[in-house]
Amino acid sequence: RDVMVDAPVERVILGEGRQSFFAAVLDRENPFERVVGWRDDFRQASPESYEIYAEKFPQLSDIATFGGFKDGSFDIEQAVSLNPDVLIMNLEAKAATDEAGYEEKLAKVGIPIVYVDFREKPFEHTSQSMHIIGQLFGEESKAEEFNTFYQEQLARVTDVINAQDDLKRPLVFVERAGGYSEDCCMSFGNGNFGRFVELAGGTNMGSEFIPGTFGTVNAEQVIASDPDQIVVTGGNWDAYVPGGAWVGMGPGSDLAEATRKLAALTERPAFTGVTAVQNNQVHGIWHQFYNSPYSFIAVQRLAGWLHPDLFPDLDPEATLKELHRRFLPVDYKPGYWVSLGDAATN
Repeated sequence: RDVMVDAPVERVILGEGRQSFFAAVLDRENPFERVVGWRDDFRQASPESYEIYAEKFPQLSDIATFGGFKDGSFDIEQAVSLNPDVLIMNLEAKAATDEAGYEEKLAKVGIPIVYVDFREKPFEHTSQSMHIIGQLFGEESKAEEFNTFYQEQLARVTDVINAQDDLKRPLVFVERAGGYSEDCCMSFGNGNFGRFVELAGGTNMGSEFIPGTFGTVNAEQVIASDPDQIVVTGGNWDAYVPGGAWVGMGPGSDLAEATRKLAALTERPAFTGVTAVQNNQVHGIWHQFYNSPYSFIAVQRLAGWLHPDLFPDLDPEATLKELHRRFLPVDYKPGYWVSLGDAATN
């Protein structure tokens, strides 16, 4: 799409509050100075991150909140009243915006929509998305600096994996938001975390059974496939499922409690007797790596779990600290992953 926007923009509506993850990179001094409205998901979906940012930038609690595009609760009149220069949407919302005619309706009042993607095809679209947002914000040099860092850190994994002539790829089952509901098991096809696994030198179990990016694999299939390693994505989701069995991870999270809850998930029928559980090759990782510019951190962490012999010097925690030091306005806090085996916990 060709979109005409008067840049740099001064007033922005974010289609998702979690888009703060890219705003923090490009507007390090104050990631919320341009944001006049957003979908109210940041506080619920990633409360530990929200609290860290709210402590330093308390004005974020005053940002106008919106309903979602997919459920039809977005209020155009409210958006117009905020006089935004642009509305930034995630690519997966485009079908809903098309169906509801939001692009045409907003265009009539001079509000363009720009789409970005960190979720559907992160490794194809992250750098391009950061470049687009850099243009919108008038921060092209910051976007380029981040993209260089992103590509360099990703290459520390992919260069090694691609250099292997006879790589033995472990079979990996990624459970999406394990424990969020009693059902088992949400997972990933070829996209998102499924792609993370492939780049890190594994075979994603879900790709054989899920035609798209997201889907479900039944418990019997997990047992039959017998994965070598299991990775569960998790977050602190009390706002959605109070007291749930989900594995709470994210900056500043209680890793002892996360480890306890991860171990409890292995006692479900789907994981009974599988190789990964028997060998303690069960890991938990922060869910929000799946929808942010920080996906390369997850790839580094997965690579160390899947091929510790190939990556003895790769330290994803050091990379995460460098990301905070160079690009983010908040201090690093551990809490992004746990493991039941001897692998590193952060």
